[in-house]
Amino acid sequence: MKYDPQYTIYQHTAHKSPIRNATSKCEMEKPKDGESLQKHSLTFSEAPLMAHENSKQEERPQWSWSLNWAAIGSSLGAAVPVGYCTGVMNSPAELMRSWCNETLIASYDLNLSDVGLEILWSAIVSIFLVGGAIGSVVGATMANRFGRRGCFYICGLLLTLGAISFYACRPLHSVELLLLGRMMVGLAGGLLTSFMPMWHSEISALSQRSTLAPLCPMGLTLGVVIAQICSLRSVLGGPESWHFGLAFYGLLVVVCYAPFRWYPESPKWLFIVLGRKEEARRQLQLLRGYTAGSAALKAEMEEMELEAASEVKTSGLVQVLRDPQLRLPLILVCAFLGGQQLSGINAIFYYSVSIFRKAGLSNQASEWANLGAGSLNLFASMLGPVLLERVNRRPLMLFSTFLCTVFLLLFAIMLYFIESYSWFGIGCIGCIFLYIFFFQFGLGPMPFFIGAELFELAFRPAAMSLGSLTYWLCNFIIGMAFPTLQNLWGAFVFLPFSVTCLLIFCLTKRYLPETRGRDPSEVAPLVASGFKSKVMLPKQAAI
Repeated sequence: MKYDPQYTIYQHTAHKSPIRNATSKCEMEKPKDGESLQKHSLTFSEAPLMAHENSKQEERPQWSWSLNWAAIGSSLGAAVPVGYCTGVMNSPAELMRSWCNETLIASYDLNLSDVGLEILWSAIVSIFLVGGAIGSVVGATMANRFGRRGCFYICGLLLTLGAISFYACRPLHSVELLLLGRMMVGLAGGLLTSFMPMWHSEISALSQRSTLAPLCPMGLTLGVVIAQICSLRSVLGGPESWHFGLAFYGLLVVVCYAPFRWYPESPKWLFIVLGRKEEARRQLQLLRGYTAGSAALKAEMEEMELEAASEVKTSGLVQVLRDPQLRLPLILVCAFLGGQQLSGINAIFYYSVSIFRKAGLSNQASEWANLGAGSLNLFASMLGPVLLERVNRRPLMLFSTFLCTVFLLLFAIMLYFIESYSWFGIGCIGCIFLYIFFFQFGLGPMPFFIGAELFELAFRPAAMSLGSLTYWLCNFIIGMAFPTLQNLWGAFVFLPFSVTCLLIFCLTKRYLPETRGRDPSEVAPLVASGFKSKVMLPKQAAI
């Protein structure tokens, strides 16, 4: 390790232990008037616990039942349903549009024109994204007030209300219930992307974080694939059953939320925000599998004691936006989450069937190719925990964004010249599948949790909330603008997506510090100088 006087902390060039290094030193300073609070929330990087050096080898964090249940149950009970609601509307869209028109005629004697029906359908689709944006804005406040577990509970209530509305809308002949259901699940989605990566990060030890980090995006991907299957006309997407298809995810919510009392709360939130030390100790012992009174448990408690002593008051959105030392990490989080949507992944899945048809496939073959693309997306996302556990964040993100840039560019060129060269149709399909595969190496999972690795606890909820807001707004922009731009630009509509991936590649190369195996207190000083920051230690300069 080496001492850097600029940040008044000791920085590590490596971090291998799942428990923070016990031999590090720390310095505590009182903030001066007018000085940014971020510096003084980072005046320690490791706890001075020399007496527990041997305990690290004797007792390490375990994959306890409490941790496993929280990770799996929350992903299946919240992330999968939100992903399901994202993808379930595509296949039965025409049936639902006809039902909306018939219902309005029967209920209000209102016969919509084609334009009016298109506006109504756009509202039904887009209100989900509007709800996501609103859920993101309130996510920081709710995470600080009700806790991470409390946000999970609220998310479950919203998803349940959405499922009930979906199930009841057709027998009650109510378009309003359909709109309400879409709004409810949108709010749940916005809240989910704000709190879940943060919750998983705070309940896991440093050595376990890479495994839990991609579970939220993996759950979203799994939900989309399940929705693609359930919404097939032969399954639950028929004229008499599409409302069952919309509400089907509710069964998963009920199963995963029934044992809610056994989900753990974030020990850091309990200790640092609420000051409930004994409750935090009990949760930490359950999550890590420590024996009562163990040295490792005491070490982590003393570590949180130091963090609580130096931690500033939990910051809101305005305070985070005003702090210059938080500007670069905030830009990284928002650029990654917004750029993920502007990279074209949702545009491809929203309109994949029509893209496959244009590439020369029949209607039935296009539907199967669409399901194949979703399955490939799921398979690639399942590689995330393995890759993130073994490979650093920077090279994964650079590799993913570079190849996404290349394959999107090739796809646009081949799609433009598809009439001139017959084999370009197969080339287009190949480019889509390769793009989806390499997207999940870095650009897919990493934006969801990078904020939890860049920001300390005081600033984390607000930063994650702003990133989530950017994510949903960019999703909304793609949904609204892509059809129009596709009509204007044709195949070249995919060039801006390629440029977005290239910009994220450049941003990663220059400004993203390596966060794998590091605590946020070690990472935050590296990006505290804004665009003048030197984010790599000497040994990492070649990465």
